[in-house]
Amino acid sequence: MVDLSPININGHTFIAVSVLLPKTTLLSVSNDKGYIMCGALDIGLLNEKLKDRNIIAGRAVGVRTIEQLLNAPLESVTYQAEELGIHPGMIGKDALMKMI
Repeated sequence: MVDLSPININGHTFIAVSVLLPKTTLLSVSNDKGYIMCGALDIGLLNEKLKDRNIIAGRAVGVRTIEQLLNAPLESVTYQAEELGIHPGMIGKDALMKMI
């Protein structure tokens, strides 16, 4: 099952996506500039092999719901996210606000 829904954070609209997979759930919250995602996101791949795409993204681990993703500290972020002031340890929704 896939759930796709708009969410409002401080007056800004983002898209929340939950994909139910066997024994896990894939989670992301995004806008047209970047996204945060659950532990399935490979920051190393984005920073190294896809570096030329300049992807703005952050990864939180141990989350099982969109609400947890929004309130969890990011475990890692891309180089492009760092340039926006997003850093590991920052709460997901705070990182999203830097992407507006």
